[in-house]
Amino acid sequence: MSLTLKLALGPLLVAQAVATRARLPRLPEAGGARRGETGHGPLLRLLIAGDSSAAGVGVVTQRQALAAQLAARLAKAAGARVRWQLLARSGLTTAQTLQLLRSEPPDQADVAVVVTGVNDVVDQVPSHRAVAARAALANWLRNALAVQHVVFAPLPPIHAFPGLPQPLRWVAGADARRHNAAMVDWTATRGDVSCVDMHMPLDRASMASDGFHPGEPVYRYCAATIAQHIATAVWPGLSQETPS
Repeated sequence: MSLTLKLALGPLLVAQAVATRARLPRLPEAGGARRGETGHGPLLRLLIAGDSSAAGVGVVTQRQALAAQLAARLAKAAGARVRWQLLARSGLTTAQTLQLLRSEPPDQADVAVVVTGVNDVVDQVPSHRAVAARAALANWLRNALAVQHVVFAPLPPIHAFPGLPQPLRWVAGADARRHNAAMVDWTATRGDVSCVDMHMPLDRASMASDGFHPGEPVYRYCAATIAQHIATAVWPGLSQETPS
């Protein structure tokens, strides 16, 4: 989308964004344990961090959300004992996720899964600054928590969110695609980070009641896809000499 068109739509987009925030219900984060251990085999320490989609907004319990499902599926796919922890909060940008981790440092991990980006788009963070924030986050995870590999989830197809009106949905979707392209280009330059390829079609039935956050079918798909990525493309190349 051209900058000229985006500027021309500016007043309408602002009005739609304000109205949408007022209209959409504020869904809580999923309840339940935010750490656990599952499976048998060599130990794989897993950290999940990020925004509302990491925190499980859109479902009732963490068992229906991303983190617990990811840990269970990864334990089976990798033949590993997965010790997992979740540190996430609704509304966080990528940069704010790093601030949260610094203020509430989690345990060391072998693999970190980062779920951020939608709020970068909402807050109009340029894609190059979002990539810089991802790099800073990955570097901190490596240095502070001894994380060997950081997996980034892509931004969802915002252009398909039923809770957003047009043209806001179209413009935000174009921004999300631009952020994803920049992230893919950046991850290709490093061997210690990766971006998962996901292509789940979204409809109202698969989304939460607000038409903006994931529903259980989306979390289930994302957990399976990320688990397969880690089990096949990440875990085999990691040092498995980790504490028991």
